[in-house]
Amino acid sequence: MARAELTRLTGIVGGPDCDDDDCPNVHRTESGSIVVQGSVSDAFSPPVGEGLVETPEHILREAVRALGW
Repeated sequence: MARAELTRLTGIVGGPDCDDDDCPNVHRTESGSIVVQGSVSDAFSPPVGEGLVETPEHILREAVRALGW
């Protein structure tokens, strides 16, 4: 899936937490699923094909507001 196919729900490029596209964000896919971008976490080993990311709480709150939940 290409980044262009995602709807960015959080973060402003050039904002205080974001220099470019290298900051924590939440995206929505065309099918309605959620893609979370954040720092890689090694809290535990996830199953094959899955990964862990650490994302600040304020980013998730911003995503919830953007979705109108």
